[in-house]
Order: sequence, then structure tokens, then C-alpha cells
Amino acid sequence: MAGGRDAVATPVDGRITASDRLDHFAARWSIRRGEHRVAPGLYALGRPGPDSPVLVTANYTLSFDALRSAVAGIDAHILVLDTKGINVWCAAGKGTFGTDELVHRVEVCRLAEVVNHRILTVPQLGATGVDAREVLNRTRFQVRFGPVRASDLPRYLETGEATREMRTVTFGLADRAVLIPVEFVHVVLPAVVAAVLLYFLSGPLAAWAAVASVLAGSVVFPLLLPWLPTPNFSTRGAALGLLVALPFCLAELAGDGAVWARVGMAAGLEPPIVLAVVQQ
Repeated sequence: MAGGRDAVATPVDGRITASDRLDHFAARWSIRRGEHRVAPGLYALGRPGPDSPVLVTANYTLSFDALRSAVAGIDAHILVLDTKGINVWCAAGKGTFGTDELVHRVEVCRLAEVVNHRILTVPQLGATGVDAREVLNRTRFQVRFGPVRASDLPRYLETGEATREMRTVTFGLADRAVLIPVEFVHVVLPAVVAAVLLYFLSGPLAAWAAVASVLAGSVVFPLLLPWLPTPNFSTRGAALGLLVALPFCLAELAGDGAVWARVGMAAGLEPPIVLAVVQQ
């Protein structure tokens, strides 16, 4: 897609095609990570007029597609900032979804000539990067922070107000699951190498232990995050690590009669009794 400039908006619709879904899949798995972006600029969703809302987003394809599909059927201007292909929340923290870029994009796209109103609807998750007062002073456009989720935008645009639920950041099971590939792709190759080395150095049990530890950290941990018993990430990770390691430790001990003999003698049991238990 080509970005808008000189008060000319690029037409776009709210449909998510098979090609879009393939792009989303590749982005989730960090395939061609830097290529999942649209050109910054002004886009026309439907047939927006001078009184239609201006919705601001990042030029990461998942962010852009989430917005346009959520408000499909609504005539709106979409102002896409150059966030270097990073989503709104992360880009706000990095500063690319920020005051200067928003001001620059309003000026470059000559937005004041496109709309009669002076309101920019900015995602709530971009608030850390945008100084609404400075944007107003420099562009005469007022920033209004919309809801957390793009899916709530139709209701927000209809009422002009965000409910408490719209302002609440949730991180449910589906949200956590969708992030698993992002983490997993970075550890799968080192995990395979470690498992192969451990197989030849210490046997199959050690290799499986390496695989289990990687799966626990990259897959199981995000899924079980709310139910792990400690209050912070480090101790939650440690608790899960101990739980995953326990079966392998027991299996190693079960295969070593000498270890069980020492444990039994420390407990006051006679060696024959210990050996009988081990043999069972």
C-alpha cells in the first residue's frame, strides 16, 4: 500500500484476506520480521468526509489490520504513524509512536485540509508516547485516547465515551497463547542443539529434560501465568522450573540404586531393605 500525502488518502477497506492472514502468521513466527508494515500516511476507510473521525495507529500490519477490520463499515480517516513496523504499545515505549511523529504526520498529510473537526482518536496503549497538550499546541488537534481494544471502537465512536471495561487491559488465555510463537522461535534452535549434545554426553533423559525445560519456559509459563502461586515473574518461573525438573530428578534417582541406598541408610534403614525397595 502507498501512504497518503499532500491531503490525498489511500483507499482501504476492512476485509482481512487470506494474504493478510498469511502475513499475520509470518509476523507471529518472526518470519521476515521487519517487513510486516504499511506505509505511513493517511488512509480512507469507506467513504469518509470532512466530519468523519480520524483514527491513529501504527504502521505494523497487525495493528493496522486490527483497526481497519474492527471498524469495517464505518467511514473513517486512518492516520498511520511511522513506528518502524512496531505495534502501538511497544512503539509508544520506544518513542516511535510519539508526539513528534504524530505532529509530523498531521502536517505532512495536511490533515487540517481534510477534516473540519480537530480531534484525533489515539489508542489508549499509545498514551505513554503522546503528549496531548503538546500536540494541541503544535497542530491545534485535540488528542482523545480511545479504548484499549480496537474491537471496542465502534461503540466508543457511537457514544463518545469509554467505559471502565474499555479502559481495562486484560491478558486472557487467548492473548497469552498468541504470543507463544514470538518467544518459542528464539529458543527452539538452541534447545535442539542442547538436547543433541546432552543426549550424547548424558543420555536420553538429560536430552528430554532440556526439551521439557524449554517448553516449560516458552509455552507452559505464559499459559499458566495467572495460576502460578508466587507474586513475581522470577519466583513463578523458579516454581515452574522445579515442578518440571522433579520428574526427571526422580527418574534419575530411581535408576541409581547407590543413591537410594545412601538415602535409605541416612533414614536408618538396613541395606537389604533399601535394595528390596529399589528392586521393586
